[in-house]
Amino acid sequence: METARETAGESSSRAGGNLRAAEPRWLTGQESRAWRGYLAMSDLLHSQLASDLLAETGVSYADYQVMVHLSEAEDHRVRMTELASRLDWSKSRLSHQFARMEARGLVRREECSTDARGAFAVLTDEGMDEIRRAAPWHVESVRRHFIDLLEPEQVTQLEGIALAVLNHLRTLPVGRKLPPGQCPTSGDDDSACAAALEGRGEQTDGGNSRAHA
Repeated sequence: METARETAGESSSRAGGNLRAAEPRWLTGQESRAWRGYLAMSDLLHSQLASDLLAETGVSYADYQVMVHLSEAEDHRVRMTELASRLDWSKSRLSHQFARMEARGLVRREECSTDARGAFAVLTDEGMDEIRRAAPWHVESVRRHFIDLLEPEQVTQLEGIALAVLNHLRTLPVGRKLPPGQCPTSGDDDSACAAALEGRGEQTDGGNSRAHA
């Protein structure tokens, strides 16, 4: 009977990719546990955060992601195509999500006066009020289920891991292309990359939401 490793080797050969079927670099036991643990953790954590957010605020995780990006943008507006890119969503998915939020008065669409094909997604005052209300609940959930379970040095290590992987993936065609300045380089004390990926909630003194965790 064909083993999974043999099948994977043949698939790699047929694909003609960079993997060498004759010398597959199988994960060690520790590497496999780390990888599978990360996958399980990521799935369960996302489900828990989304569940908490909806139960406490009535805001879905998809709602929150859209509002985070718009709240952090200049004038709270972003081209629809750019918003889809930042969220790593298809245009169709964003269109359906946006329509639901627009019906609730959280966002609105504005046509671009200089480009008939373009349109802007705009966060309304109601939408800004909604994310200000939801952000404290979400950040408490993030702390309770993730941050507070880690030692300070583990948070530092995790930051380095995230940056290393992100810097690699952003060079690939399928990688999410975050806008310039939204991913800090190593050593920067900048939270914009995490905000763009996950949504963080803190406000500036002027009342504008800068990040929503």
